[in-house]
Formats: sequence, C-alpha cells, structure tokens
Amino acid sequence: MILTEKQQQMLDGKQGETLAKVMKTLVMYGEAFGAEKMIDVTSEHNHLVTSFGLKMITPVYELMDKLIESGAISKQTFSVDPRPLDKNVPANFLQNLIFNKFMYSKQDFYEGQLNKLGLMDKDAFTCTCYMDEVGNKPKKGDILSWAESSAVVYANSVLGARCNRNSGIMDIMGSIAGCVPYFGLLTDEGRKASWVVKIETTKKPEAQLLGSAIGMKVMEDVPYVIGLDKWIGSKLTDSACTYLKDFGAATASNGAVGLYHIDNLTPEAKEQGKSLILENAKEYVITDEELERVKNNYPVIWKDKNAKPKLCFMGCPHMSLQQLKDWTDRVEEALKKYGNKKVVIPTVFTAAPKVLEEFNKTEYAARLKNTGVITSYICPLMYMNNPLCAKMPVITSSNKIRKYKNSSYYKDDEILLQITKGVN
Repeated sequence: MILTEKQQQMLDGKQGETLAKVMKTLVMYGEAFGAEKMIDVTSEHNHLVTSFGLKMITPVYELMDKLIESGAISKQTFSVDPRPLDKNVPANFLQNLIFNKFMYSKQDFYEGQLNKLGLMDKDAFTCTCYMDEVGNKPKKGDILSWAESSAVVYANSVLGARCNRNSGIMDIMGSIAGCVPYFGLLTDEGRKASWVVKIETTKKPEAQLLGSAIGMKVMEDVPYVIGLDKWIGSKLTDSACTYLKDFGAATASNGAVGLYHIDNLTPEAKEQGKSLILENAKEYVITDEELERVKNNYPVIWKDKNAKPKLCFMGCPHMSLQQLKDWTDRVEEALKKYGNKKVVIPTVFTAAPKVLEEFNKTEYAARLKNTGVITSYICPLMYMNNPLCAKMPVITSSNKIRKYKNSSYYKDDEILLQITKGVN
C-alpha cells in the first residue's frame, strides 16, 4: 500500500506505539479489500456503532483504555448508536435483572470512556445522527469512517458523502488515524450501479417493504432505482428523506446495501443520471404482487404463531420529528374511530434524544402521551437482545428489527390497526 509520509511515520511508530497499531490495523484492513492507498477522513464528526456496555466485551474496554491512556484520541468528536436501556420501556423484574446485572452492567463505565475519546455530547446516542437536531450531517463528498449500516447507506445515498460499511471499532480507528483505506464505495467505480430496479407499483410502496425486497435481491451491490420519484417526488424534502431513511435501513439490513441511487432524486443520480449504471446491469421489476410475495414469505418465528402481541416497537432506525407528529395524529384519529382512549398494545416510539427534546417542546408530546404511547431513545434491537424479551410476541413496522430479532413485520396501516383496535 502506498502511504503518505505522515501516514508512514504513523505506521513506523513515530507518533507512539498505540497509534502505530491503529495504523497497522487500518492498513491490513485495506489490503484485505485491495486498497492501494489511504484517504483522509474529511467529515466534521464521526459516528460509532458500538454504543452498548455489554459485560462480555471486555476487550473493547481494554482497547478504549489503551487508546485513552496513550492519547490516541479521535481527531473528530463523534455520535454513537442508541443506548440499550430506558426505565420507561416496559420490562418486568426478571427482564430488568438481566438487563442491569448481566447484560449492560458496564454501560455507565463505557459511556465514561466514550466521553474521554470525544463524544459530541452526553446525549449524542442515535442511529440517525444525520438528523438536523443531532448535528452530525456530513456534506456531499465528505469521506467518513462510520459503521452503522442504516447511517452509512443514508450518508452515501441521500447526502452524497462517501463511506464503506466498516465494522464496529474500525470506525473509531479511522477517526483516530484521520484516514481510511481507499476502496469500494469511496471510489467512483465502486459507486456505479450493477442493478436497475424498476418500480411499477400502482401505489406508493411501503418504504421498509420495498427496501427489504431490493436488499434481498441485490445484496451488497449498488441498485439504481427508476420510478420511485413518481411516488416521493424529485426533491429531497423532509418527507422524501424520511422515506429514504426507512427504505435504506431495510436495504442495508435485509441485504447489505451501502449505497443506492434514486433516479431524478438522489444527488449523484441527479448529476450523472443513467451513466451511473454499469454495462450488463441486472434488472429487477417491483410490482404490487412482488412486494406482497416478499411480505408473505417472511417467517413467523414466534413459539405460538397465533399469540397476541405484547409489545410494539416503532423507530428502527429512529423516527424523525415529523414522523412523531404524524403518528400522533394517526393514533389519535384511529383511537377515536375504534372507541378506545389508549393504545391496546404497549407501544414504544423511539427517536434520538435531541429529536425527543424538540418533540417535547410541541403540543404533540402531551397528546401522544395521552394515547398511552411511550417515547424512548433506546435501540429496540438492544432491548430484544435480552433472551426473555426475545421470547415475547413483538410487532413492528421495521424490517431491520424483523430481520435481526424475533418479531413480526406489519405495514404501517396494519400496525396502526393493531395498536388502536386490537386483533381478534
């Protein structure tokens, strides 16, 4: 690998043994993917994926201590994925015991390490760090060192930044060294589309379902999507960005997509159009029937397939401020329609702490609380890691939760019906 003089000095130990090991790790990582050089990280902030103080990840804490002690601190302040615990989220005595004594007993200790390493602020915990309220939105062309899959695909696709799908801990190393290996989605060639996806539905496709279908088909490849602008417009409005947030998270979790292009909408597709499509690109046509086929093939992995849901999670990735407002209206209207005062299934809406802070300043917050819906900053996936919680029949409109955890996926309208009316 060709290194600059500064990078070579770092690798040779001129800036200390610890930083040399960080650089060696990055070089080995790059060589594994055929990178011929390193490229500077240019974003103002970084984002880490490892947010949870699991008792078992002792090597992570030892690594963080070593970095802190040697002064190998991040060259950027950073946000980090959501916290795993919130006392406001329903959990019984035994579930809480496992959470606090056996699973996330190192949470406070780990957050102390993150603060020393360069955490943006005490509440910078979210998978949607690019929200305006959070303040970690990269600029077009920025080179990033991120790992969170739903954030990486959003930054690449919607914002036009450049980032590979790095592994956890590798993200902080890139930030500490100030450079990352140049390969994959950082290169012009790596951002070309090898799939053309044609949207031929008769109505607006459900974002999470469409993303799931595409992710499972193209896997880690780059899709160029034609026809979606008919349903979400040709401008990156708040509504379109929210749709793409959920769409992208599903492509990244149900497949391994790190970048997609939406014809006539996303930055690179606007600038370069169909020249982004590689020769001999494969084609995938999405119809109403195809989406229904995908949904019907999701396995129901509850022990009792006919169990009544005991919990509903919304917000994976975290909900936007507008989503919280829109869902407040929807829940209120549905409860009134079905003659109920509060949701009939315990329901949790998750969002970034900073988004919830702004939401709580609006009149919507009290209205949503009156419906019985709980708002939280946690990561639903971390909650579902608890083996006692994993056994619960949980429903969600997040294809990321459905893919990773023991939960059942429903479209937004189906979720609304279940939490406000119930099912017989």
